[in-house]
Amino acid sequence: MRIRKITLPIILLLTFMMFGPSAQAQHLVGITGGAGISSIRFYPLRETKSVMTGPDFGLSWRYYSLPRFVGAVGADLELMQRGFSYGYTYSSSMTEEGVEIRDYSYYTRKMNTIMLPLVWQPHFYVAKRHVKIYLEAAFTVSYNFGGDYSYDDEAWSGKYDWRLERDNRWNYGLAGGGGFALLFGRYELGVRARYYFGYADLLKNMNKYYDNATDGKENPFKITPLRSPLDNMTLNITLSYRMSKDGYKEWEYKAPRKDKNRKKFDFQQSSSGGSSSSSSNRLPR
Repeated sequence: MRIRKITLPIILLLTFMMFGPSAQAQHLVGITGGAGISSIRFYPLRETKSVMTGPDFGLSWRYYSLPRFVGAVGADLELMQRGFSYGYTYSSSMTEEGVEIRDYSYYTRKMNTIMLPLVWQPHFYVAKRHVKIYLEAAFTVSYNFGGDYSYDDEAWSGKYDWRLERDNRWNYGLAGGGGFALLFGRYELGVRARYYFGYADLLKNMNKYYDNATDGKENPFKITPLRSPLDNMTLNITLSYRMSKDGYKEWEYKAPRKDKNRKKFDFQQSSSGGSSSSSSNRLPR
């Protein structure tokens, strides 16, 4: 029920932007699908490794402004899986040179995320405008829910129990990436890679939530980390549809020329005027 309250206004907003009064202009709508890899940045530093996550699906909308060097702006609505693996215990051995080798056992947690990136997309065309190459920069807002956890060397696993005093469901961050698309009439088929850099913490820091004395096996941390932002990278196949039959107008746009027909200062006229004035004022001998 809570998810519906969050996603419905976002979907209505995107629908209005895509199919509003100016929808016949420079608009592109599409769908995306792919997979990704996710990790976490703990502070103080803990032993971690990246996790291959599940499928990533999304809707996209782009608006192409007339000056072609400005690029496109738009928004995405993505449903993805993210997570991390934390080395909660280890066994050690020594080499002949006296170097310690640690063999970690990992706690792995995965969660579902609704991601809303607000995107700026500079781009250019090649192959007679049949191929579009672009870069992306985005500000992201996300909401985490659901998910599960598991341990390597134990039989403990199950659904993750979200708790308000321990977990942050809302996150924000930045994203960047790029890709290319092949243009077939009003359709675009392409590939996109994007890296999401989180700023907000997944877990509330030790000033708000200290230890797991009252928790179950879903929380492996004896002491909660100070920082725990999530990062993830996705690789997607994109399929888009241009809503305008006439194609993008950005390539037909020409900046208005400045008016060069301004009145020029005529030095010769000024000089002649000055000489006549001086001669008229000259006294006769």
